[in-house]
Amino acid sequence: MTSPLASELLARIDNRQAVIGIIGLGYVGLPLAIAICRANFRVLGFDIDTRRVEALNRGDGLIRHIPNEPIVEAIGKGLFEATADFARLGEPDAILICVPTPLTRQREPDMSFVLKSTASVATTLRRGQLVILESSTWPGTTEELMKPLLEKRGLGSGKDFFLAYSPEREDPGNPVYGTQNIPKVVGGDGPDALGLAARLYDAFVSQTVPVSSPTAAEAVKLTENIFRSVNIALVNELKVIYDAMGIDVWEIIDAAKTKPFGYMPFYPGPGLGGHCIPIDPFYLTWKAREFDVTTRFIELAGQINTAMPRHVVDRLAEALDRRFRCGLNGARILVLGVAYKKNVDDTRESASFKLIEILEERGAITDFHDPYVAEIPRTREHAALAGRRSVALTPENLAGYNAVLVATDHDGIDYAMVAKEARLTLDTRNACAKAGADMTRVVKA
Repeated sequence: MTSPLASELLARIDNRQAVIGIIGLGYVGLPLAIAICRANFRVLGFDIDTRRVEALNRGDGLIRHIPNEPIVEAIGKGLFEATADFARLGEPDAILICVPTPLTRQREPDMSFVLKSTASVATTLRRGQLVILESSTWPGTTEELMKPLLEKRGLGSGKDFFLAYSPEREDPGNPVYGTQNIPKVVGGDGPDALGLAARLYDAFVSQTVPVSSPTAAEAVKLTENIFRSVNIALVNELKVIYDAMGIDVWEIIDAAKTKPFGYMPFYPGPGLGGHCIPIDPFYLTWKAREFDVTTRFIELAGQINTAMPRHVVDRLAEALDRRFRCGLNGARILVLGVAYKKNVDDTRESASFKLIEILEERGAITDFHDPYVAEIPRTREHAALAGRRSVALTPENLAGYNAVLVATDHDGIDYAMVAKEARLTLDTRNACAKAGADMTRVVKA
Protein backbone atom coordinates (compact mmCIF):
# COMPACT_ATOMS: atom_id res chain seq x y z
CA MET A 1 0.00 0.00 0.00
CA THR A 2 1.43 3.37 -1.05
CA SER A 3 2.27 5.66 1.87
CA PRO A 4 0.70 9.15 2.10
CA LEU A 5 4.10 10.77 1.43
CA ALA A 6 4.61 8.67 -1.70
CA SER A 7 1.04 9.34 -2.87
CA GLU A 8 1.59 13.06 -2.52
CA LEU A 9 4.76 12.94 -4.62
CA LEU A 10 3.10 10.68 -7.20
CA ALA A 11 0.39 13.28 -7.63
CA ARG A 12 2.96 16.06 -8.05
CA ILE A 13 4.76 14.00 -10.70
CA ASP A 14 1.53 13.25 -12.56
CA ASN A 15 0.48 16.92 -12.46
CA ARG A 16 3.97 18.10 -13.56
CA GLN A 17 4.22 20.10 -10.34
CA ALA A 18 7.26 18.22 -9.05
CA VAL A 19 10.56 20.09 -9.28
CA ILE A 20 13.42 17.87 -10.46
CA GLY A 21 16.98 18.48 -9.29
CA ILE A 22 19.95 17.15 -11.25
CA ILE A 23 23.45 17.06 -9.77
CA GLY A 24 26.06 17.10 -12.54
CA LEU A 25 25.25 18.87 -15.81
CA GLY A 26 27.67 17.13 -18.14
CA TYR A 27 27.32 14.43 -20.78
CA VAL A 28 24.66 12.57 -18.75
CA GLY A 29 22.97 15.24 -16.65
CA LEU A 30 22.41 17.81 -19.40
CA PRO A 31 20.57 15.51 -21.87
CA LEU A 32 18.54 14.28 -18.89
CA ALA A 33 17.62 17.85 -17.94
CA ILE A 34 16.55 18.62 -21.51
CA ALA A 35 14.35 15.50 -21.69
CA ILE A 36 12.69 16.31 -18.36
CA CYS A 37 12.04 19.94 -19.36
CA ARG A 38 10.46 18.72 -22.59
CA ALA A 39 8.01 16.79 -20.41
CA ASN A 40 7.07 20.13 -18.77
CA PHE A 41 8.79 19.62 -15.44
CA ARG A 42 10.80 22.41 -13.87
CA VAL A 43 14.46 21.42 -13.52
CA LEU A 44 16.98 22.89 -11.10
CA GLY A 45 20.45 21.79 -12.18
CA PHE A 46 23.46 21.71 -9.83
CA ASP A 47 27.13 21.77 -10.82
CA ILE A 48 30.35 22.68 -9.02
CA ASP A 49 31.72 24.29 -12.20
CA THR A 50 30.59 27.92 -12.00
CA ARG A 51 31.70 28.51 -15.59
CA ARG A 52 29.34 25.78 -16.77
CA VAL A 53 26.52 27.12 -14.59
CA GLU A 54 26.90 30.63 -16.00
CA ALA A 55 27.05 29.33 -19.57
CA LEU A 56 23.96 27.15 -19.11
CA ASN A 57 21.96 30.06 -17.72
CA ARG A 58 22.89 31.93 -20.92
CA GLY A 59 21.63 28.96 -22.94
CA ASP A 60 25.04 27.51 -23.85
CA GLY A 61 25.55 23.87 -22.87
CA LEU A 62 29.26 23.85 -23.85
CA ILE A 63 28.87 20.33 -25.30
CA ARG A 64 29.11 20.31 -29.07
CA HIS A 65 26.83 17.38 -29.87
CA ILE A 66 24.05 18.69 -27.58
CA PRO A 67 22.20 21.57 -29.30
CA ASN A 68 21.61 24.79 -27.37
CA GLU A 69 18.11 25.39 -28.73
CA PRO A 70 16.27 23.16 -26.22
CA ILE A 71 18.19 24.76 -23.34
CA VAL A 72 17.24 28.24 -24.53
CA GLU A 73 13.64 27.10 -24.98
CA ALA A 74 13.48 25.61 -21.47
CA ILE A 75 14.92 28.79 -19.94
CA GLY A 76 12.40 30.87 -21.87
CA LYS A 77 9.54 28.80 -20.47
CA GLY A 78 10.90 29.11 -16.94
CA LEU A 79 11.58 25.37 -16.79
CA PHE A 80 15.36 25.33 -16.38
CA GLU A 81 17.85 26.99 -14.07
CA ALA A 82 21.43 26.03 -13.22
CA THR A 83 23.09 26.80 -9.91
CA ALA A 84 26.29 26.14 -7.98
CA ASP A 85 24.47 26.74 -4.68
CA PHE A 86 24.03 23.25 -3.21
CA ALA A 87 22.16 24.74 -0.24
CA ARG A 88 19.19 24.79 -2.62
CA LEU A 89 19.00 20.97 -2.75
CA GLY A 90 16.01 21.15 -0.44
CA GLU A 91 13.91 22.75 -3.21
CA PRO A 92 13.53 19.80 -5.64
CA ASP A 93 11.04 17.02 -5.02
CA ALA A 94 13.28 14.51 -6.77
CA ILE A 95 17.09 14.64 -7.03
CA LEU A 96 18.96 12.73 -9.75
CA ILE A 97 22.70 12.32 -9.19
CA CYS A 98 24.77 12.16 -12.39
CA VAL A 99 28.38 12.58 -11.29
CA PRO A 100 31.63 10.89 -12.40
CA THR A 101 32.73 7.57 -10.92
CA PRO A 102 36.33 7.22 -12.15
CA LEU A 103 39.05 4.83 -11.08
CA THR A 104 42.01 5.61 -8.85
CA ARG A 105 45.55 5.04 -10.12
CA GLN A 106 45.32 1.62 -8.44
CA ARG A 107 42.21 0.82 -10.56
CA GLU A 108 39.89 0.94 -7.59
CA PRO A 109 36.56 2.80 -7.51
CA ASP A 110 36.83 6.52 -6.79
CA MET A 111 33.52 7.30 -5.10
CA SER A 112 34.47 10.81 -4.00
CA PHE A 113 31.99 12.56 -6.31
CA VAL A 114 29.12 10.32 -5.24
CA LEU A 115 30.02 10.72 -1.57
CA LYS A 116 30.26 14.52 -1.80
CA SER A 117 26.97 14.73 -3.69
CA THR A 118 25.23 12.44 -1.21
CA ALA A 119 26.59 14.46 1.72
CA SER A 120 25.23 17.64 0.13
CA VAL A 121 21.83 16.04 -0.34
CA ALA A 122 21.86 14.76 3.25
CA THR A 123 22.41 18.28 4.57
CA THR A 124 19.12 19.54 3.10
CA LEU A 125 17.16 16.28 2.85
CA ARG A 126 13.50 16.68 3.75
CA ARG A 127 10.55 14.34 4.12
CA GLY A 128 8.99 13.23 0.87
CA GLN A 129 12.02 13.70 -1.39
CA LEU A 130 13.06 11.09 -3.95
CA VAL A 131 16.81 10.57 -4.47
CA ILE A 132 18.05 8.61 -7.48
CA LEU A 133 21.64 7.74 -8.34
CA GLU A 134 22.40 7.43 -12.08
CA SER A 135 26.20 7.17 -11.99
CA SER A 136 27.76 3.85 -13.00
CA THR A 137 28.96 2.02 -9.91
CA TRP A 138 29.45 -1.29 -8.12
CA PRO A 139 26.43 -3.35 -6.99
CA GLY A 140 25.48 -2.22 -3.49
CA THR A 141 26.51 1.44 -3.71
CA THR A 142 23.01 2.88 -3.32
CA GLU A 143 22.05 0.78 -0.30
CA GLU A 144 25.45 0.28 1.35
CA LEU A 145 27.05 3.68 0.76
CA MET A 146 24.37 6.28 0.08
CA LYS A 147 21.56 5.07 2.31
CA PRO A 148 23.48 5.30 5.64
CA LEU A 149 24.70 8.80 4.75
CA LEU A 150 21.21 9.98 3.92
CA GLU A 151 19.75 8.45 7.10
CA LYS A 152 22.32 10.05 9.43
CA ARG A 153 20.05 12.94 10.40
CA GLY A 154 17.23 10.62 11.46
CA LEU A 155 15.11 10.30 8.31
CA GLY A 156 14.44 6.75 7.14
CA SER A 157 14.58 5.43 3.58
CA GLY A 158 11.19 4.14 2.46
CA LYS A 159 9.46 5.96 5.31
CA ASP A 160 10.55 9.60 5.25
CA PHE A 161 12.34 9.78 1.90
CA PHE A 162 12.72 7.48 -1.09
CA LEU A 163 15.91 6.09 -2.62
CA ALA A 164 16.46 4.45 -6.01
CA TYR A 165 19.03 3.64 -8.68
CA SER A 166 18.61 3.99 -12.44
CA PRO A 167 21.76 3.61 -14.54
CA GLU A 168 22.45 6.18 -17.23
CA ARG A 169 22.55 4.77 -20.75
CA GLU A 170 23.74 7.79 -22.71
CA ASP A 171 25.65 7.23 -25.95
CA PRO A 172 27.08 10.66 -26.84
CA GLY A 173 26.57 11.59 -30.48
CA ASN A 174 24.24 8.66 -31.27
CA PRO A 175 21.80 10.04 -33.89
CA VAL A 176 19.23 7.28 -33.32
CA TYR A 177 19.06 6.71 -29.56
CA GLY A 178 18.86 9.48 -26.98
CA THR A 179 17.54 9.90 -23.44
CA GLN A 180 13.88 9.80 -24.40
CA ASN A 181 13.85 6.60 -26.49
CA ILE A 182 16.28 4.47 -24.46
CA PRO A 183 14.49 2.24 -21.90
CA LYS A 184 15.28 3.03 -18.26
CA VAL A 185 16.15 0.27 -15.78
CA VAL A 186 14.93 1.19 -12.28
CA GLY A 187 15.53 -0.37 -8.87
CA GLY A 188 14.08 1.09 -5.67
CA ASP A 189 14.77 0.71 -1.96
CA GLY A 190 11.27 -0.59 -1.29
CA PRO A 191 8.06 -0.57 -3.35
CA ASP A 192 7.26 3.12 -2.85
CA ALA A 193 10.70 4.19 -4.08
CA LEU A 194 10.43 1.90 -7.09
CA GLY A 195 6.95 3.15 -7.92
CA LEU A 196 7.97 6.80 -7.64
CA ALA A 197 11.13 6.42 -9.71
CA ALA A 198 9.31 4.45 -12.41
CA ARG A 199 6.48 7.01 -12.53
CA LEU A 200 8.97 9.85 -12.90
CA TYR A 201 10.88 8.20 -15.74
CA ASP A 202 7.62 7.10 -17.40
CA ALA A 203 6.89 10.81 -17.86
CA PHE A 204 9.79 11.36 -20.25
CA VAL A 205 11.27 8.05 -21.51
CA SER A 206 9.78 5.44 -23.81
CA GLN A 207 9.87 2.54 -21.32
CA THR A 208 10.85 1.77 -17.75
CA VAL A 209 12.17 -1.65 -16.77
CA PRO A 210 11.67 -2.29 -13.04
CA VAL A 211 14.05 -4.69 -11.29
CA SER A 212 14.01 -6.09 -7.77
CA SER A 213 16.44 -3.68 -6.07
CA PRO A 214 18.97 -0.89 -6.59
CA THR A 215 21.70 -3.54 -6.41
CA ALA A 216 20.14 -5.42 -9.32
CA ALA A 217 19.92 -2.20 -11.35
CA GLU A 218 23.58 -1.46 -10.61
CA ALA A 219 24.50 -4.96 -11.80
CA VAL A 220 22.56 -4.43 -15.03
CA LYS A 221 24.70 -1.41 -15.90
CA LEU A 222 27.95 -3.26 -15.24
CA THR A 223 26.75 -6.27 -17.24
CA GLU A 224 26.01 -4.10 -20.28
CA ASN A 225 29.46 -2.55 -20.31
CA ILE A 226 31.39 -5.70 -19.39
CA PHE A 227 29.69 -7.39 -22.35
CA ARG A 228 31.08 -4.69 -24.63
CA SER A 229 34.52 -4.70 -23.01
CA VAL A 230 34.92 -8.46 -23.39
CA ASN A 231 33.80 -8.50 -27.01
CA ILE A 232 35.99 -5.55 -27.96
CA ALA A 233 38.92 -7.35 -26.30
CA LEU A 234 38.11 -10.41 -28.39
CA VAL A 235 38.26 -8.53 -31.70
CA ASN A 236 41.38 -6.66 -30.56
CA GLU A 237 43.06 -9.99 -29.93
CA LEU A 238 41.80 -11.34 -33.26
CA LYS A 239 43.24 -8.24 -34.94
CA VAL A 240 46.70 -9.07 -33.60
CA ILE A 241 46.41 -12.74 -34.58
CA TYR A 242 45.03 -12.09 -38.06
CA ASP A 243 47.56 -9.36 -38.73
CA ALA A 244 50.36 -11.85 -38.05
CA MET A 245 48.68 -14.17 -40.57
CA GLY A 246 48.27 -11.47 -43.20
CA ILE A 247 44.48 -11.40 -42.79
CA ASP A 248 42.48 -8.15 -42.67
CA VAL A 249 40.30 -8.32 -39.53
CA TRP A 250 37.96 -5.64 -40.95
CA GLU A 251 37.18 -7.83 -43.95
CA ILE A 252 36.48 -10.75 -41.63
CA ILE A 253 34.10 -8.75 -39.42
CA ASP A 254 32.23 -7.31 -42.41
CA ALA A 255 31.68 -10.80 -43.78
CA ALA A 256 30.80 -12.35 -40.42
CA LYS A 257 28.14 -9.75 -39.65
CA THR A 258 26.10 -10.87 -42.65
CA LYS A 259 25.05 -13.87 -40.57
CA PRO A 260 21.52 -12.98 -39.37
CA PHE A 261 21.80 -14.86 -36.06
CA GLY A 262 24.38 -15.85 -33.46
CA TYR A 263 26.82 -13.03 -34.23
CA MET A 264 27.05 -9.36 -33.32
CA PRO A 265 29.80 -7.16 -34.81
CA PHE A 266 32.31 -5.44 -32.54
CA TYR A 267 35.26 -3.50 -33.87
CA PRO A 268 38.92 -3.19 -32.86
CA GLY A 269 40.62 0.09 -32.09
CA PRO A 270 43.61 1.77 -30.48
CA GLY A 271 42.25 1.23 -26.97
CA LEU A 272 39.09 1.90 -25.02
CA GLY A 273 37.73 5.34 -24.22
CA GLY A 274 34.70 6.99 -22.65
CA HIS A 275 33.52 6.91 -19.09
CA CYS A 276 31.94 3.46 -19.01
CA ILE A 277 33.68 0.64 -20.88
CA PRO A 278 37.27 1.24 -19.66
CA ILE A 279 36.07 1.72 -16.07
CA ASP A 280 32.92 -0.24 -15.19
CA PRO A 281 34.42 -3.76 -15.43
CA PHE A 282 36.94 -2.86 -12.72
CA TYR A 283 34.12 -1.80 -10.41
CA LEU A 284 32.85 -5.37 -10.48
CA THR A 285 36.30 -6.97 -10.13
CA TRP A 286 36.90 -4.76 -7.07
CA LYS A 287 33.57 -5.68 -5.49
CA ALA A 288 34.00 -9.39 -6.30
CA ARG A 289 37.06 -9.55 -4.05
CA GLU A 290 34.77 -8.96 -1.07
CA PHE A 291 33.19 -12.34 -1.85
CA ASP A 292 36.48 -14.15 -2.59
CA VAL A 293 35.49 -14.49 -6.24
CA THR A 294 38.06 -14.09 -9.01
CA THR A 295 37.14 -12.32 -12.24
CA ARG A 296 39.75 -13.73 -14.59
CA PHE A 297 37.71 -13.36 -17.76
CA ILE A 298 36.88 -9.70 -17.13
CA GLU A 299 40.41 -8.85 -16.05
CA LEU A 300 41.90 -10.58 -19.10
CA ALA A 301 39.68 -8.47 -21.35
CA GLY A 302 40.88 -5.38 -19.50
CA GLN A 303 44.51 -6.39 -19.99
CA ILE A 304 44.03 -6.90 -23.73
CA ASN A 305 42.27 -3.58 -24.22
CA THR A 306 44.77 -1.71 -22.05
CA ALA A 307 47.63 -3.14 -24.13
CA MET A 308 46.26 -1.83 -27.43
CA PRO A 309 47.90 1.64 -27.39
CA ARG A 310 51.37 0.09 -27.05
CA HIS A 311 50.54 -2.44 -29.78
CA VAL A 312 49.52 0.42 -32.09
CA VAL A 313 52.73 2.36 -31.40
CA ASP A 314 54.78 -0.79 -32.04
CA ARG A 315 53.01 -1.22 -35.39
CA LEU A 316 53.78 2.39 -36.26
CA ALA A 317 57.45 1.95 -35.37
CA GLU A 318 57.59 -1.21 -37.46
CA ALA A 319 55.94 0.52 -40.44
CA LEU A 320 58.37 3.47 -40.26
CA ASP A 321 61.30 1.09 -40.11
CA ARG A 322 60.16 -1.02 -43.06
CA ARG A 323 59.16 1.87 -45.31
CA PHE A 324 61.71 4.56 -44.45
CA ARG A 325 64.37 2.80 -42.37
CA CYS A 326 63.81 5.25 -39.53
CA GLY A 327 62.51 4.90 -35.98
CA LEU A 328 60.16 6.84 -33.74
CA ASN A 329 62.92 8.81 -32.06
CA GLY A 330 62.80 12.24 -33.70
CA ALA A 331 59.87 11.35 -35.96
CA ARG A 332 57.03 13.86 -36.34
CA ILE A 333 53.65 12.17 -35.85
CA LEU A 334 50.19 13.67 -36.35
CA VAL A 335 47.50 11.97 -34.25
CA LEU A 336 44.17 12.27 -36.03
CA GLY A 337 41.45 12.52 -33.37
CA VAL A 338 41.66 12.88 -29.59
CA ALA A 339 37.95 12.44 -28.78
CA TYR A 340 37.28 8.92 -27.50
CA LYS A 341 34.70 8.27 -30.25
CA LYS A 342 33.72 9.87 -33.51
CA ASN A 343 31.63 13.00 -33.95
CA VAL A 344 31.74 14.16 -30.31
CA ASP A 345 33.99 16.46 -28.27
CA ASP A 346 34.18 13.98 -25.38
CA THR A 347 37.79 13.14 -24.48
CA ARG A 348 37.12 11.15 -21.29
CA GLU A 349 39.56 8.22 -21.01
CA SER A 350 40.57 8.76 -24.64
CA ALA A 351 43.11 6.24 -25.91
CA SER A 352 44.65 9.06 -27.96
CA PHE A 353 46.15 10.60 -24.83
CA LYS A 354 47.91 7.35 -24.02
CA LEU A 355 49.10 7.06 -27.62
CA ILE A 356 50.61 10.55 -27.48
CA GLU A 357 52.35 9.82 -24.19
CA ILE A 358 53.83 6.53 -25.46
CA LEU A 359 54.96 8.14 -28.71
CA GLU A 360 56.71 10.92 -26.82
CA GLU A 361 58.27 8.46 -24.39
CA ARG A 362 59.90 6.91 -27.45
CA GLY A 363 61.19 10.24 -28.71
CA ALA A 364 58.52 11.20 -31.23
CA ILE A 365 57.31 14.77 -31.70
CA THR A 366 53.51 14.77 -31.78
CA ASP A 367 50.70 17.08 -32.83
CA PHE A 368 47.00 16.37 -33.18
CA HIS A 369 44.08 17.37 -35.35
CA ASP A 370 40.51 17.05 -34.16
CA PRO A 371 37.59 19.03 -35.64
CA TYR A 372 35.66 18.60 -32.39
CA VAL A 373 38.43 19.34 -29.88
CA ALA A 374 40.22 22.65 -30.39
CA GLU A 375 42.27 22.30 -27.21
CA ILE A 376 43.03 19.34 -24.94
CA PRO A 377 41.30 19.91 -21.59
CA ARG A 378 42.97 19.33 -18.24
CA THR A 379 42.56 15.76 -17.04
CA ARG A 380 43.72 14.00 -13.90
CA GLU A 381 45.67 11.28 -15.70
CA HIS A 382 47.13 13.33 -18.56
CA ALA A 383 47.62 16.81 -17.10
CA ALA A 384 50.80 17.45 -19.11
CA LEU A 385 48.81 17.42 -22.37
CA ALA A 386 46.40 20.18 -21.29
CA GLY A 387 46.39 23.25 -23.49
CA ARG A 388 47.73 21.64 -26.66
CA ARG A 389 45.79 22.88 -29.65
CA SER A 390 44.56 21.17 -32.79
CA VAL A 391 46.57 21.88 -35.95
CA ALA A 392 45.03 22.39 -39.38
CA LEU A 393 44.63 19.35 -41.61
CA THR A 394 46.05 20.53 -44.93
CA PRO A 395 48.25 18.91 -47.59
CA GLU A 396 51.01 21.37 -46.69
CA ASN A 397 50.90 20.41 -43.01
CA LEU A 398 50.68 16.69 -43.74
CA ALA A 399 53.88 16.89 -45.77
CA GLY A 400 55.75 17.90 -42.62
CA TYR A 401 54.98 14.66 -40.73
CA ASN A 402 56.64 11.28 -40.96
CA ALA A 403 53.30 9.60 -40.29
CA VAL A 404 49.66 10.19 -39.48
CA LEU A 405 48.01 7.97 -36.86
CA VAL A 406 44.22 7.73 -37.28
CA ALA A 407 42.91 7.26 -33.74
CA THR A 408 39.34 8.60 -34.03
CA ASP A 409 37.29 8.19 -37.20
CA HIS A 410 35.32 11.46 -37.21
CA ASP A 411 33.00 11.89 -40.17
CA GLY A 412 33.74 14.88 -42.37
CA ILE A 413 37.50 14.32 -42.52
CA ASP A 414 38.89 13.85 -46.02
CA TYR A 415 40.58 10.50 -45.47
CA ALA A 416 41.33 10.16 -49.17
CA MET A 417 43.35 13.38 -48.97
CA VAL A 418 45.12 12.17 -45.84
CA ALA A 419 46.03 8.85 -47.45
CA LYS A 420 47.28 10.63 -50.58
CA GLU A 421 49.27 13.44 -48.96
CA ALA A 422 50.71 11.76 -45.86
CA ARG A 423 53.96 9.86 -46.24
CA LEU A 424 52.50 7.08 -44.10
CA THR A 425 49.10 6.63 -42.48
CA LEU A 426 48.56 4.13 -39.68
CA ASP A 427 44.80 3.58 -39.53
CA THR A 428 43.36 2.00 -36.37
CA ARG A 429 39.72 2.56 -37.45
CA ASN A 430 39.68 1.39 -41.10
CA ALA A 431 38.59 4.93 -41.95
CA CYS A 432 40.72 5.24 -45.09
CA ALA A 433 39.47 1.98 -46.60
CA LYS A 434 35.84 2.91 -45.83
CA ALA A 435 36.42 6.24 -47.60
CA GLY A 436 37.70 4.45 -50.70
CA ALA A 437 41.16 5.99 -50.33
CA ASP A 438 44.28 4.84 -52.15
CA MET A 439 45.77 2.39 -49.63
CA THR A 440 49.31 2.40 -51.04
CA ARG A 441 50.68 4.39 -48.06
CA VAL A 442 48.16 3.14 -45.48
CA VAL A 443 48.87 0.48 -42.88
CA LYS A 444 46.03 -0.91 -40.78
CA ALA A 445 46.64 -1.45 -37.06
